Amino acid sequence: MNVRRIWIMFLARNKEFFRDKAAFGWNFAFPFLIIIGFGIIFGEEQLQKFTVGIIDKPPNTTIPATTQISASFLDNQAIRFTTITDQDEGLQKIKLHKIDLLIDDSSVPPTYWVNSDSPNGAIVEQLFLASLTEDIRAPSVRQVVSGEQVRYVDWFFPGIMAMNMMFSALWGVGYIIVRYRKNGALKRLKATPLTAFEYLSAQLLSRIFLLMFTFGVVWFGCDLIFDFRMQGSLFLFLLTFFLGGLSLCSIGLLLAARGSSEEFTSGVLNFISWPMMFLSEVWFSLEGAPHWVQQISWLFPLTHILSAARKIMNEGAGFADIRLEYGLMLLTTVIFLSLAARLFSWNE
Repeated sequence: MNVRRIWIMFLARNKEFFRDKAAFGWNFAFPFLIIIGFGIIFGEEQLQKFTVGIIDKPPNTTIPATTQISASFLDNQAIRFTTITDQDEGLQKIKLHKIDLLIDDSSVPPTYWVNSDSPNGAIVEQLFLASLTEDIRAPSVRQVVSGEQVRYVDWFFPGIMAMNMMFSALWGVGYIIVRYRKNGALKRLKATPLTAFEYLSAQLLSRIFLLMFTFGVVWFGCDLIFDFRMQGSLFLFLLTFFLGGLSLCSIGLLLAARGSSEEFTSGVLNFISWPMMFLSEVWFSLEGAPHWVQQISWLFPLTHILSAARKIMNEGAGFADIRLEYGLMLLTTVIFLSLAARLFSWNE
């Protein structure tokens, strides 16, 4: 082993990094922006709190003077309360794991609902019952949501598959094209009759094929183990991920339209993928989160993929119920692909 050669390569790599101003700056900017952004979003309120829905009666409804929700329960810092205007709406949300407990404290007798398949629901129920031992005035009635409940794995699976598709689409397209540009492969293609739109379309279709092939294999294997409960059409479910994959790949193509720094591209991809992963309800529902956080979430294509996929798989939604999500995914695909073709450079 020659230490001098190692030292020379060490210096060469460091100079390469520091001379790449875009990558150098982004390595500082990325963590700084992520910390600032998530500090603003999550600073005042932790989204990992339990969520309890309280049914709000219309103004002209007679409400008993006493309440069955104790002050200690209302003051619990681990719980976020959200108002539910309709009992059916609340039951639907608790079935879909969007809230952990539903309480109607104005009914006679006071009633609460819990999803028996929800671990969070079981914890919040114990907190609720424990709080009643201090201030209880009348026993509450326990109800388990009726009908076929959504298992957590059935709610969780679309999120994991969509997140995997996002990383594969962004990195498999955006990062690879930048690498081709850096090693001169694109410059050689420029000498052929191939147009930028044709090249980007081929990249898009190739990635979609790989994404759907991977999705099919994972779906088949996991279905054998968990026996997923598909309430809606399997064709629409697959179509949702196909359209979502197109939308995500088109973002990757737009990011790869210019630039030859792999490190800079890596930072930008991280900057886009992390907020999408945390704010698109991959891991947890944003029910009860501030309205402006939900509006930011609505801007991400991953949110629309998950919204449509869960409606189909968990609620049995048809095409008419998810046409808005389909329209938005197609619109973003056309816009981002057109911009990518317009801005694409073979060598810059």
